[in-house]
Amino acid sequence: MNDTPIINSPWQSKPQPKVVPAGTEAESGLTVEFTGKRAALFWLALKTGFFTILTLGFYRFWMKTRLRRWYWSAMRPGGHPLEYVGDPIEKLLGFFIAVVILTFYIGIVNLLLMFVSFSVFNSSVIGYVASFAGLIPLWFYARYRARRYVLGRTRWRGVRFGLEKGAWGYAMRALWYWFLTIISLGILWPRMTFLLEKYRTDRTFFGSAQMVQGGRWQNLLPATRPFVASLLFLGAVLLWTLRVDPVFPGGIADGAELAGALDGLVEGRIEGLEWVNPIRLILIPLGLSGLLFGAIWYVWVSKRIMANHKIGPGVQFASDLSGLRVTFIYVLGNFIAYMMLVIGVVALVLLAAFVFSDSLVFFADMPGAGAVSDLPRWVSVVLLAVLYLTFFLLWGVLYNTFVTYPLMRHMAVTTTLPIVVGLPLISQRDRDAFAEAEGFAEALDLGAAI
Repeated sequence: MNDTPIINSPWQSKPQPKVVPAGTEAESGLTVEFTGKRAALFWLALKTGFFTILTLGFYRFWMKTRLRRWYWSAMRPGGHPLEYVGDPIEKLLGFFIAVVILTFYIGIVNLLLMFVSFSVFNSSVIGYVASFAGLIPLWFYARYRARRYVLGRTRWRGVRFGLEKGAWGYAMRALWYWFLTIISLGILWPRMTFLLEKYRTDRTFFGSAQMVQGGRWQNLLPATRPFVASLLFLGAVLLWTLRVDPVFPGGIADGAELAGALDGLVEGRIEGLEWVNPIRLILIPLGLSGLLFGAIWYVWVSKRIMANHKIGPGVQFASDLSGLRVTFIYVLGNFIAYMMLVIGVVALVLLAAFVFSDSLVFFADMPGAGAVSDLPRWVSVVLLAVLYLTFFLLWGVLYNTFVTYPLMRHMAVTTTLPIVVGLPLISQRDRDAFAEAEGFAEALDLGAAI
């Protein structure tokens, strides 16, 4: 699929304003359909993941391109599918370019930082901290560049999306907003979320139409209620169990004493520490679970609120995304995917212990144990490596099937364009060229997401 304008398309040149007839889509708005089937995605993710393993990871650029094309074509605003025209070759070349640049940057900068750290502070800790801090701006830079690339390779009705240059401006703003959020103990978190999204949205184009993020950051405050309520609940529980009516009136000498007391509590023994109604400790993981729920709720409900304030020339967005539905998808989908990963890791550890050690004698009576133990050592290593990659392949497939797919479908079907009278006035924009594509995002492991 090439990225050339469609011949005889009404989007090639800017049309003249015209009267919108009553009852047309420009007057009544557009809804978004999602036509993809979960089974088709499962087999596509399994097949492309298998090729990625066979090629030692090089096929991942083709895998991501094929998955994006599948997702994009399944989302159909007004019945017209989105198109993804990204090229896996430019992703691969961009990755190599970014790796070379990052290798030079990390190598030279880290060497200088470690030299200064040892010379001035006589310790390597300052050097490691400074090295990590130096990568944070690159992380924000890579996120903006990845978004710009994806938008630049996305089309609808033949018209390209786009994002203006501004990756370093985004990185500097992100650092400053995060600093303000940290020193304010999270109170300015909604402000940071809104301003960063506004920076990106105000530089986003659909053809000749520039998008604008309306609203104020105070609009996001209602989205923080579950998180704030869980934080207050957890704080009250800790104050109650540690200060007002301590679970351990006599105190705790060290972590080992606490661990021994908890082991005794699990086994039904209460000797050791002096307990006072220890059942109250169950409220702590309950509060932590509430914080996780509140964080997921905030991220996605804030997206819904900001989507309802996104506008363009004669175009407006609306979202009816459900925070509860998204949280359910995250919890259930991640449970399924990571359960497979945990089972696989445990099985690999036990199998490796059986192959390379004689201590696990209880495996000796299992069917096939003799054949496995008689295999040459190199064959056992290869089999373990294949199983290791297989379990991670299945984890990726299940994550796509039970997390990414339902999220994309829910976001699509809950999004509408109630006002689209400006669509006939939108003309094509030039194709954005990217020397390194998503290379920095891939090199920093930020490019795994669809």
